[in-house]
Amino acid sequence: MTWLFVAFGSAVGGALRFWSIQWVDSLAEESSYPWGTLFVNVTGSLLLGVVLGLLSGEHRWTVMEANWRQFLVVGVFGGFTTFSTFSVQTLALIQAGDWGQAALNSVASVVLCVGGAALGWRLGTVVTGAG
Repeated sequence: MTWLFVAFGSAVGGALRFWSIQWVDSLAEESSYPWGTLFVNVTGSLLLGVVLGLLSGEHRWTVMEANWRQFLVVGVFGGFTTFSTFSVQTLALIQAGDWGQAALNSVASVVLCVGGAALGWRLGTVVTGAG
């Protein structure tokens, strides 16, 4: 049953991401910078941090049932931005004092993901004959 909560949350998060990016980009219509994407990444990271902060520790917020936590944390925030997950995992490494792993995760994620996007784009253009 949990997967239904995650699936519905992902749909909500994806729709929120789409609307948020459209809205922010419309405010910065003269700019080629991806302000909307930056907005959802920062906002999603901030909000996921708030929720995980509420759900952690000795005095954690226990009002939310497990399926609804999955709906919100994995579904909505996962659909809104996966960058938020990267951010809180890197923060956990920092909080554990593992600065080297946090730095490695940051550099590896950016370099490998941008590299993966470039490679994927290249493969796509080769398949379609555009490259």
